[in-house]
Amino acid sequence: MTWLAATATTVPPESTQQALGYPSLFLLVLFGALVPVIPTGALVSSAAVVAVHQTAPFSLALVFVTASVAAFCGDAALYWLGRRGMRSKNGSRWLEAIRSRAPEDRLAQAQEKLAEHGGTVLVLSRLVPAGRIPVMLACLLAKWPMRRFARGNLPACLAWAVTYQLIGILGGSLFAEPWEGVVAAVALTVLVGAAPGVWRRIRRTTSAA
Repeated sequence: MTWLAATATTVPPESTQQALGYPSLFLLVLFGALVPVIPTGALVSSAAVVAVHQTAPFSLALVFVTASVAAFCGDAALYWLGRRGMRSKNGSRWLEAIRSRAPEDRLAQAQEKLAEHGGTVLVLSRLVPAGRIPVMLACLLAKWPMRRFARGNLPACLAWAVTYQLIGILGGSLFAEPWEGVVAAVALTVLVGAAPGVWRRIRRTTSAA
């Protein structure tokens, strides 16, 4: 018991945070890529805030690697499931889930951009809120092989991880307490995510008028 107590007191809090935090971040971002209901951008920003306030070296680098690898694996898994659904006579629930999250106007726009610019559209789709799924469906309908999609999606996931990590670094550097930085990063992430939708509504209202 004495040895256990001594060992417990010698483990710094940061070690416990890292041991739990990075696997949790990986699983949540991975699951969020498969089922787009988790605010993965806010998760990455929050993790970056915590990393800014840690003394351990390479904390920010580990957040970047964890988030980008998880996003890439999640996208690859969802695309693979979508391809299986495309080849199946009855489709699949994963393919239906992708179709349900890609409105016709967004899908048509994604197909047009994909035909014009190819894989570079994947990078933008990861950075534009609600842009990932329509472009992924456009790639499926264009019958892109898995290798081609993965090649274009890798820089997209890297750019996505860098963008939301920078939001977290900004929030973490402005406040002394980590929780304050997390609140600021989440608020900024929500604002960035909501801005395109608000802009589209304003344009529709202006056009109708």
